[in-house]
Formats: sequence, C-alpha cells, structure tokens
Amino acid sequence: MEPSVRDVIASYAPYGVSDSIIDLSIKAEEQLGPVYGAIDEIVTFNQLKVLDAFKQEKFSDVHMGQTTGYGYDDIGREKIENIFARVFKAEAAYVRVQISSGTQAISAMLYGCLRPGDEMLSVTGKPYDTLASTIGIDSPNHLSLASYGITYKGVELKENGDPDLNAIRSAITDKTRMVFIQKSRGYTGRRALVSSDIGKIASLAHSISPDIIVAVDNCYGEFTEKKEPIECGADIIAGSLIKNPGGGIAKTGGYIAGRKDLVEDAARHLTTPGLGSEVGPTLGFNSMIARGLFTAPQCVGECLKGAVFAAKLFELKGIRTSPSSDETRGDIVQTLIFEDPDKMIGFTGKIQSCAPVDSFVTPEPWDMPGYSDKVIMAAGAFVQGATTELSCDGPMKAPYIAYMQGGLVKEQVKLACMLALS
Repeated sequence: MEPSVRDVIASYAPYGVSDSIIDLSIKAEEQLGPVYGAIDEIVTFNQLKVLDAFKQEKFSDVHMGQTTGYGYDDIGREKIENIFARVFKAEAAYVRVQISSGTQAISAMLYGCLRPGDEMLSVTGKPYDTLASTIGIDSPNHLSLASYGITYKGVELKENGDPDLNAIRSAITDKTRMVFIQKSRGYTGRRALVSSDIGKIASLAHSISPDIIVAVDNCYGEFTEKKEPIECGADIIAGSLIKNPGGGIAKTGGYIAGRKDLVEDAARHLTTPGLGSEVGPTLGFNSMIARGLFTAPQCVGECLKGAVFAAKLFELKGIRTSPSSDETRGDIVQTLIFEDPDKMIGFTGKIQSCAPVDSFVTPEPWDMPGYSDKVIMAAGAFVQGATTELSCDGPMKAPYIAYMQGGLVKEQVKLACMLALS
C-alpha cells in the first residue's frame, strides 16, 4: 500500500517543521499532482532522447579513456560531442572541461561569431553583470567586444515578459550580425523565455536577414522543455556543465552547440585559429561528462519539482513568487520576492542550513566579482558554483528577490522551504 501524502509530509516534522507548515505542505502537495505529472512527461521525453543519442552514437567503454597534453585524436571527446549535438539537434558541439563557466562559454560564442563593425542586438534586455563586462556595457575595458569595434544595442521585453517583436523588427539594421537571447531570467524579475518565444524571435530575425545569427544563452534552461533552442530556429547556443546538462555529476566544463562553422569559430577563439577543436585533453573526465548528460533529464526534473513546491507553498502563505506553481517553465530558477533585506537574508540562511556541505555556515552579503551590488549566496554544494545543486542567491537591492535554483533531490528543497516558513 502506497503511503499517503500526509504520511510522506509528516516525515519532515522531526527536522523542525512546525505543525501548521506540515498542514500547509500537505495542501500544497495535494494541489500539485497535475503539475508533477506534466514534469514527469517532460523528463520521460528528454531521458529517452538522451538515451537514444548514446545508442545511435554507439558509445562504449573505450570512449571513457583519457588524453593528455594536446589531446589530439581523443575519440571519447569526439563521441561525447557527437552525442551533445544529437541531443540538442545541432550540426556540431564543442564540449570541454577547459570551459570553467557558462559565462566563458557564452563569451567564446560571442567572440567567435562577431567581428569589428558588427552589431549585437540583445532582445531580452541588458545581460547579467558578468556578461555585460564581456560586451563592454557601462564599464568598457580593453578586452571587451566594444574595444574591438563591436557595437551593442538592447531591446527590452514587454511588461508581461513576452518578446517585443515590433521593437525587435525596428531595431534590426544592416549592421545587426547577431540577435542574442538570454533564456533564463538572470537577476531580474521577468519570466524565463520558453521554446515558443525563441521560435518567434528566430523566425522574425531570419525573415529580415538569413545571415543574422540567433544566439542563445541556454544556462538553466536545458531539459526544462521538450524542445531546445536549436529546434526553434537558433543558430548557436552555449551553457555550463555544472548547471542542467551536467546532471549534478560534472565537476566543471561547458558546451557550445549549433551550426558547425559557428561552433568551430568559437573553438578557435578558445584555442587558436590554427587548431580550433582539434586540441583539448580530456584528462579522464569523459566518463564524468557522459554520465552527467545521461542523468541530466532526471536531475532537472527534481529541480523543477522542488521549484514548483516552493512556489505553491509560498503562494499559500501570500508571498510573491515567480514563476507561479502552475506556470510553464523555461528554466529551473524560482524567485521569491521578500521586499525586506532581513527576510531575504533569513531565507538564504535556511537554504544553507539544509545543504549537505557547509550546513553550519551563515551566508552574508559580499562584494562578488563582476557584480555591482553586494550579493548573498547560499551554496552548500559538492561542486563549487554548481546550480543544479540547491543554491539561493541574489543582489541586495530592492525589491530583495531571492533566486533559488537547483536541487539534486526535491526533498532537500522542500525541507528548506518548510523550515523557512516555520
């Protein structure tokens, strides 16, 4: 006989959850059945897609070896990149442990695609702070895109978070080489874009000029839907392996996928024009990357279930959240709007207290490199900065939005949220 919702939620009580929050959590769980079912459907679709890619590429034990030095002729690396390309429906993929962050992967994508005199048009507003430094927005530096004569222009989303197609059409000129899309919300209050949004933007851009490159920052968005941006008309995407596609297993790394010529140009930026993707030792990490990708759809499903539980529980307490518990999701980020710095700090502390690593640490706001405001961050993770593991952060500025993401197991997310409200 299966345990009831009440029996399952009662398991949280010994860890400090109050009776009133136990009751509220039971109510939340009972209302979330259809939402959990929809997430399971997406997980199943993506898990079978990933499994099929491994089968089609005939992945084998021999592909989990290692190379050192230059990394020439690494058959495992090539096989894994072919699998990534299949999964993302791309012509090619570049997947390397030498890419240490999503920002580095996106930066390489931009430098590979853009040339002096080109214009980059961001259609999701101003990119987040660290990428803004790469572009040269607000604080130009001698290594930014701006320093090479690449110009930037931005179009804001509509108030409801939809792409402003009329404004995008008006903003595109003969100089526009790239239309850039940030799928996730970043440190903003807007919603994440979904596949249909990306499809509309890509279709519009290519109808004006087939030569325009539609590039997508895919961080936090992988496997949250049945379609990835390449399938919706994007030309190139980039992201981090310590986010969704690493499945909570990858310890470092990033990827770039899309049109073969564009992916190779990004690789040439990271190595040299004469070597491109031909070099890059895997140092024994092939197994880690492959296993991470294989488990990624299930991992993302856990992240999504934790996020919708948080949204529903906080909604029932009258606290503003985005997205809502039943809203279509394009990323794994859940925002909680506190309107009070002390409440935001307190919630972040509860997230840290439920971490398997450094649960005894109290987060404090600090001057995080690349950000203009102090940032508070709970990140008790096995891998530093891994946001498929439960973390919570945000800049200390009004309206004091906490950005919660990840959760390798949904139980950890649920406990943290219950304790925060207890």
